[in-house]
Amino acid sequence: MRKPLRIRIVMATVLMLLMVTGGAAVAQDQPEARKFTDPNDPGYEKPIANYDPWEGFNRSMYKFNYGFDKYFFVPVVKAYQFVLPQVVRTGIANFFNNLYEVENVFNNLLQGNAEGTVNSTARIVFNTTIGLAGILDPATPMGFTKMQEDFGQTLGVWGVGPGPYLVLPILGPSSVRDGIGTGVDAAVGTVWATFVVDEIYSSASDRDKLYWGWTGLYYISKRAGIPFRYYETGSPFEYEYVRYIYLKYREVEIEK
Repeated sequence: MRKPLRIRIVMATVLMLLMVTGGAAVAQDQPEARKFTDPNDPGYEKPIANYDPWEGFNRSMYKFNYGFDKYFFVPVVKAYQFVLPQVVRTGIANFFNNLYEVENVFNNLLQGNAEGTVNSTARIVFNTTIGLAGILDPATPMGFTKMQEDFGQTLGVWGVGPGPYLVLPILGPSSVRDGIGTGVDAAVGTVWATFVVDEIYSSASDRDKLYWGWTGLYYISKRAGIPFRYYETGSPFEYEYVRYIYLKYREVEIEK
């Protein structure tokens, strides 16, 4: 009986040594792990607050947007891409980017961003004149690159938090703050577009046809430039993935 007892003692000793050395290894790893939890460490990254109290509604809206996109919007976009060559589609996209550049001027002013205000104003001036009403984009090679600013970012710069995550019908991922921002930007864009249309046509019926016609063309052109298609990621967690990417992107946009 002595030999088995001796073996058990040796095994118990080895096990205790493994536990002690393992605990020491874990202890040594603790400072590295703190990089992700202690805001005072250089490697700290602030976690994304996926505040989604309306998840049931948001998931339903996500599915609605999928259906709308698949059975209506994407087919229209494909027809648009089939009928018009790339050079024409690029000109249309440039035209609308120039037309609604005024939103960037508006938000840069509200953010107190003098450099951004000058940059966006210069883009309007050069693209409207040299660029033939914005069909061409000479401002970019001249060094005035597009700097997208919206009222949601403006609210974020003012210190307003994003609030709950929100999936908007057709428009997709957003938040309460960004949803409000989208409404304000739409109002600014509508006022500006209406002013431009009024300068082109004196007849009210002609103005309405032109306004609604190019509004539809604007959204088709904009969707054509977005490669994302619902439920093509191959992941069962696409909703969570899109939510994370959107919130992270907005956080970076506001902090830049």
